[in-house]
This record gives sequence, C-alpha cells and structure tokens, in this order.
Amino acid sequence: MILKGVVKNIVFYNNQNGYCVLILSADDGDEYTCVGNMPVVSVGEELELEGKVVCHPKFGEQFSVQKIIVSAPNQSGDIKKYLASGLIRGVGPKTAEAIVAAFGDRSMDVLRDNPMELVKIRGISKNKAVAIGNAFAEHIDMQQQIMFLQSYNITTNMAVKIYNAYKGNVQRVLTKNPYKLIDDIDGIGFATADKIAQSMGIASDSEFRIRAGVVYYLKESAEKLGNTFLYTKDLNDALKELLGLESDIDRAVMDGIYQNLQFDLVCNCFNYNGESCIALTKYYKQEKAIAAQMVKLVREIKPLGINTDAIIDEFERVNKIKFHPSQREAINSAVNGGVTIVTGGPGTGKTTIIKCVSYIFNSLKLKVEYCTPTGRAAKRLSESTGQEAKTIHRMLGMEFNDGAVRFCYNKSNRLPADVIIIDELSMADVGITFSLTNAIKDNCRLVLVGDKDQLPSVGAGNVLGDLIASGLVEVKYLTHVYRQEEGSLIVSNAHLINQCKMPIADNTSKDFFINYKDNQADILNTVVDMASRRLPGFAKVDAKSIQVLCPLKGGVSGVNNLNAQLQAILNPPGRNKNEVRYGNTTYREGDKVMQVRNNYEQTWSRTTETGYEESTGVFNGDLGIITQINTSTNTLVITFDDGRQALYLANDLEDVRLAYAVTVHKSQGSEFDVVIIAVTNGPPTILNKNLLYTAVTRAKKMVVMVCSKKTLSLMVHNNYVKQRTTMLKKFLIEENKKYDTFFG
Repeated sequence: MILKGVVKNIVFYNNQNGYCVLILSADDGDEYTCVGNMPVVSVGEELELEGKVVCHPKFGEQFSVQKIIVSAPNQSGDIKKYLASGLIRGVGPKTAEAIVAAFGDRSMDVLRDNPMELVKIRGISKNKAVAIGNAFAEHIDMQQQIMFLQSYNITTNMAVKIYNAYKGNVQRVLTKNPYKLIDDIDGIGFATADKIAQSMGIASDSEFRIRAGVVYYLKESAEKLGNTFLYTKDLNDALKELLGLESDIDRAVMDGIYQNLQFDLVCNCFNYNGESCIALTKYYKQEKAIAAQMVKLVREIKPLGINTDAIIDEFERVNKIKFHPSQREAINSAVNGGVTIVTGGPGTGKTTIIKCVSYIFNSLKLKVEYCTPTGRAAKRLSESTGQEAKTIHRMLGMEFNDGAVRFCYNKSNRLPADVIIIDELSMADVGITFSLTNAIKDNCRLVLVGDKDQLPSVGAGNVLGDLIASGLVEVKYLTHVYRQEEGSLIVSNAHLINQCKMPIADNTSKDFFINYKDNQADILNTVVDMASRRLPGFAKVDAKSIQVLCPLKGGVSGVNNLNAQLQAILNPPGRNKNEVRYGNTTYREGDKVMQVRNNYEQTWSRTTETGYEESTGVFNGDLGIITQINTSTNTLVITFDDGRQALYLANDLEDVRLAYAVTVHKSQGSEFDVVIIAVTNGPPTILNKNLLYTAVTRAKKMVVMVCSKKTLSLMVHNNYVKQRTTMLKKFLIEENKKYDTFFG
C-alpha cells in the first residue's frame, strides 16, 4: 500500500535508531498515524510511504512504514514547519520564521545553494550562516544516502545501521566495495551485498566477487558449522553453489585468489594430511597460539612435591565421602600437572573433584580462579562449589570500546592466578580459549573439566576434543556413576543413551518419563499440554521454569511453532500488558527470551548484595524475562537469570528470540529443573545420540520425552557426528615436536 501526504506532526522520535511516530496529512484528506524507522523526515515534508495498515492492541490502527521517499517542502507554510521542527541544528521557530519571511518559497534553495544569503537576516552572523548551511547539507545528505540504500530494497532499519557506520561516505564505500557491508554491518550477509554489487555492474564471475565469496563462506563455515579451516576442494565446490555459477571456477584463478588473500593477511594457506587447505588468519593464529601455550604449560610446570594423598584423606573425613580410585587419580593429576583434563558424564563426581582440588590449592595459599564459558554455568558452579565463579569474559575483564572487544588481562597484563579451573570446557570456542591462554602466566596450572560426549561449542573450534585427541594433555576419564546409585533415571538413561542403548521407559520413576506419539501434531499438542497444564502442578514448578528442548527450529513441533503456541497459553495478551512486534514475532511483558548472539556492546546494570554494577556484554544463550516494555519510546527491558537488566531498542531485536522452547544446541551450559524433549523427524546429521545425550543431561530433577519410538531408536543408535575441520590438534602435535627440537 502506498500513502502520500505531508508530515503534520512528529509524536515521537528515537535518535538512536530513527524510530518515529508521526501524523501524516494524506492526499486523500485523511490523517494517518504512521510508525516505523524514519530517520529522514521532519514536519512539513512531503512523503511517499510504502507499508501496510496494522492494528496495535493498545493504540489501534496504524500505518507500518517499510519504505520512504522524501520530497522537500515547497510551500512557505510547510517550509516554516519543516525548519521549525528542530531537525536542522541552529534553526528554531524564530529563525525559521525569519528565513521564510525573507526568502519565501526560495528558502530551501537558499539553504542548499547559497546559505551565506542568510546574513541578510538580522541576528545571523557569517559563522551562524555557515553552521546552518552545513547542518542543512548534513540532513539532506542523510536523506539521500538512506534513499539510495532503499533503492536496493534495503530496509529502513538496516539503512540506518549502514548510514551510522559510514555517514556521508555510504555511496563511496558501496561503489568501491559493496561486499564491505558483510564485515561492517551485523545482519547483512553475502546475498544482500551481492545484490547491490551486481546491480552496480560487478560481473558474476569477477575475481572481486569470488574473493568476497571465499571470505564470506569461511566465516559462515566457522560461525555456523564450527570449522576453523576448509579443504580448498570443498570450498571450491561450495563457492560454485554460493555464487550461482554454472561451471567450475578455473583452478588458476582460485589459486591466484588464495595467494592474494594470504598476501593481504586475510587468510593462511597450508597443507594438512597432504591436502590443500585455507583458513581465516584469525583462526589460524588463535589455534597456533593456544597450542604453543598449552605445550609450554604441559612441558615446563613441575609437580608440587607435596603429599596430596594425605590432604585428600583429610577432605574425605571433613566431607564424609569416599573417592573412587579413578577420582583420586584425577585429583592427583590436576594438582600436580600443568594442564589436566577431567572428563565424565553426569553423576561421575566432577563437581566434587573440583571442590577437592580447590581445597588442596587453597591449603597451599595459591590463588585459584573459577570460570566457565557461560553465565548460567558460572552461576551453577558457584552454587555447587561455594566458590565465586565467573564467565571467562568477566574473569579477563572484558571491555568494549570503539567497536572492539578488549580484555584487561592479556599478554601484556597477565592474570594473577596460580591456578585456573574451567568447567564446561566443551562449550569454549577457539576465540575465548585464545584470549584465556594469552592472558595466563607461564606457571599457571589449568584444570579443564567437561563432558567429551556433549555437543561441541556453538562457536568455532573443537577445543576439548582436539586437546584430548592430540595425546599431549593428561586426560582422566570418570566412569563410576554416583548419582545412578541414588536411583536417578536421568543419570542412568543418559549413560544408556551414550552407550547407544534405549533409555528405560517404564514410567515408574519420579524423574524420567517417555510419552510416545507418532506424528508431529500429537507431539506438539502433548508438549504444550505438559508444559502449560500437567507438569507445573506435578513437578511443583512455575510453568515458565520448564524448558522445552527441540532438535530443530522448523516443523509443526519445532522450536518456532512451539514458542508461538506456548506464548499464547503461558503469556497471552492483556489490557495492561505492553507488547511490541519485530519481524514475525510479538514480544510482550512477561515473555521468556534468549539472547542468540554475542553482543559485546549491549549495556546492562545489576544490583547485588555487594552493591550496584554496570558493564557491557550479553552472550549467546543468556536467558531472561521481558520485565518492561515502553511503547512510547519503543524500548524494552530484559532481566536475565543472573539479575542483569539490559535496555533494548524494540527495533533492534534481531538477536533475541522467544525461549519457551529452544534448540538443544542453544541449551548447552545450562541446567533446568524440568526439561521436556520434543523429538520429531529430521536429518540423521542432527538426530544423533550426542544431541539426545546433551538434551537429557540439561535436566536436574525431571525429564519428559515426547517422541515416536521409531525416531527415538534411530537417534539412540545413530553414532554419527559430523567432524569439524580444526587445526588445534595439528598445531599441538607440531608445537610439541618443536619443543623437543629446541629444548629436548
């Protein structure tokens, strides 16, 4: 729908994102309330708006703007309103009236072409005339730049992001290299940048385009699939599809592009297992640095030379426990080794080992830091050990300045810790592991704790798996299950699944149930009924504390549809309940949500027992509740599980999702009292025993599985795990050999 008219009044304007509520006096004689990102408008301007009529639950009928074309006012009355709006710095109502009185319908031409004529007006000096002219030019430039972007079907919201990044250089940057958008602007992928590029005449088989495709695909492969490098033969095949080319790209052309990328320090080319490979320089350097530091710690840190057995005996007496021999061995290794990995499934005593190791180090007056990759995991570790645990980011003193993440503790300013104990290491990606190893002292001991059978990190790399596979680091496997002895079917079934055996399903236990359903609609209805009606009373928990886990986002019983259904029941619309819409999702006060991407610049505040704190950074997997929505400012407050409160612009919610249901991958590092696992049909690359095992081990008190018996059996017996292509194992082995060469 197209709407034309003159801006009568601007009711609300958000300077941060250009969100605007205005009254349009339309050419058809009616007045319309128009809402959307409109950073280029002011009172008196003529607009052509493209959008649709929507019904807001509180404010009624509105015109939701998707695209905008601005025309300068040409009537004296409209010009006066336009200038008096305050949009042009230095021009208020009085100055606006004086300008129009002096120049009439020519006012806009004077401001644009000859602002020095303004000195004819009493009270306007040469300097003020220049300032007004510059301010007017900036405003017009912003209009032109944003409309230029809209001509390529870029949304107004995205156009604002691009303009804020490049200001007056939008056209120059895009004309020179439209693919730069991929690196500089969150939310712009190859397809959008490529569409702009091709409309500017860049050929589909140009080396310029192919180079951009290489870098983009390497980044996508890292961020979405976890690969830190690719075999060039696989990359070449992927590029052909990405670029939509009918024939293979000439090998000489590709070799030249790879060489140029290496020369420009964007990528590193190397051979692995006799095959040609390429990696983004960032990941190449990070994995190499991790390997070098790990080898140094393993080879140079010596045993403490104390009677650890005596201290372990003391710990056993104080805590009235008895360690299994394998646990005792793990404790000794952790205390005396430079780097030790302790791995085991649920109920094998990993937390108790951390307590004992901590007890020993503290008795020796060594400074111990406790950390995890996620906030929820840190909170859980603090609760279970009685020691303050931090996220790795927080421990390193993360700061966000000038668009870049920095850590207070780094190679030049090392962490003062003698020992660092890291729990849930399987979740740590290459980037944060690099930052950690870069900041630790050369004599700092690392105790790495995790479950090797869980899914790998959401981010790039396979740190825990590569460390184990390298054979360099001492690995202690815990197999004796304590909680199983206490009658926990959650623990028993987790271990059965890990052994490719069907879980026990007699439904006589108090903590594990299986409800077999054969089709997606039945699975959907059962999960919704369980989560909203049956389980809260049975398990004596709040409905919103029940976490639904799914393998997939799509489908009838996938995450997206389950969230819509559960939101409608658990948090329906209400007269006194504010809500906003972003994309296809309505968010309202009281909704359970999740942050799905690291946002290092997002500010937050928190009041704790020790006082008030402010900082930046919300991270992938953080869960919270929308506690407030302000419809007049188009903002909302999310209160996360650890008490952090963050203010979001409603039009910048691309990194937030409803979280009544989440994917199993997104649940990593978290534990929930009650978990419902909804399993539907899907590809075997996803529906495997590792995913099922990870889902089951998220529950503390109760698991309810809703699935077909056939699908469950297929998952349990599917041992396939797509291997990530990573360099850390290779570098660990090479660095160890290098150490022998120089110091052996």
